[in-house]
Amino acid sequence: MHPWNKLVLAALHRFNPETAHHIAIRALEHGLVGNYSRKDDPILLSEVLGIEFSNPVGLAAGFDKDARAIDGALKLGFGFVEAGTVTPMPQPGNPKPRLFRLDEDQAVINRFGFNSEGLEAFKRRFTSWKNKTSSRGIVGANVGKNKLTVDATADYVMGIEALAPFADYLVVNLSSPNTPGLRALQSKDPITELLDRTIQARDKIAGDCEHKPPLLAKIGPDLSQENMHDVVEAALATGVDGLIVGNTTVERPQGLLSAHSNEEGGLSGLPLTDLSNNCLGQIYQLCSGRIPIIGCGGIASGEDAYAKIRAGASLVQIYSALIFRGLQLVSDVKHELATLLRRDCFTSVADAVGADHRMNA
Repeated sequence: MHPWNKLVLAALHRFNPETAHHIAIRALEHGLVGNYSRKDDPILLSEVLGIEFSNPVGLAAGFDKDARAIDGALKLGFGFVEAGTVTPMPQPGNPKPRLFRLDEDQAVINRFGFNSEGLEAFKRRFTSWKNKTSSRGIVGANVGKNKLTVDATADYVMGIEALAPFADYLVVNLSSPNTPGLRALQSKDPITELLDRTIQARDKIAGDCEHKPPLLAKIGPDLSQENMHDVVEAALATGVDGLIVGNTTVERPQGLLSAHSNEEGGLSGLPLTDLSNNCLGQIYQLCSGRIPIIGCGGIASGEDAYAKIRAGASLVQIYSALIFRGLQLVSDVKHELATLLRRDCFTSVADAVGADHRMNA
């Protein structure tokens, strides 16, 4: 690890986790860090969802909830950035403390509860970035529901309608464990209705503005076999453009060492790797590769990203590992991934997608 990277991490870890997160956001927002100018290795070029990505490594939703640091995040070298989750109305989220570093486990537990400045502020910042002629990069918008909303789908539709003209892709987040009742939307009838209505909203706006961003559903890694089948059936029936697998887990794998390991909330980071990869692989097999998947959860190296791709992911996202590995992680993951692809005689990321299932066939 580069000395400056160690220094920055040591400084940030002197603050409580949520304060450190805000410092990182402000630093990126004001251009104090991030100036990756090296051209990506051609082997990483990926065309997914009808979009060309210079590399398949993205920043997951949850880091930049309010679209404050899009430009700064892109300058770190990510192939794409996902802003949000944003809710229609502002809400403070759950009481603090609500973010915990599990240093011994290289993991994080959060119970933010969709804290959000709301759709109006998000859209204002997002469109401001989009209108900058010097800005480049693929940026998605992740939408959710307010805690007290009864008609959850109406909140998702509101987010889609507001952001479809601007986002490169859209995500409906059905997977957070910190909003009561949200994960129940992953059952067959609720997810089918939600996807139908949000796709209709996207298509209506697309008809007006001639921009039709792909729409994806983000699901959690804690799905039962029945829920996995439900999600895939709904995805195929509605024609949703892709899936993101997965989010944080409410499970607590054996062997966690941190004193914070029993905190309530969603666990992310290295302990999530096997659970999320297993879920991803099963979803890919159920889809028979017909729906593009973005894999996230537990990626802390190029080898981890490669495992996700071989399990069925066309793109990958990282977040929690940045807390422990620093901003250098982005370039490290890309370099290691390119090396692994060439080692195994693949000529592109697409060639490696789902490779583990072909070997086992």
